[in-house]
Amino acid sequence: MGQGVHMQELPGIGKRYDIDLGSPTQRVSVVVRRGDIRDLYVFTSKGDEPTAVLELSREQALKLGAVLTGTFFEG
Repeated sequence: MGQGVHMQELPGIGKRYDIDLGSPTQRVSVVVRRGDIRDLYVFTSKGDEPTAVLELSREQALKLGAVLTGTFFEG
């Protein structure tokens, strides 16, 4: 997988992508579940409990990705 992104199969669920943000206290995980649902987990401490969890549809994830990459344009 790409540098700083680690993928793990979750049998019966889908795949989890852990994204290295270069900080021991900040990390993001995305679970892509069957049925095109994505769960975004944000961790802001070394603990195992996420600070925030969002459930996103495929369309919502595409919008978020477009904004984060700077490719979103208002029409």
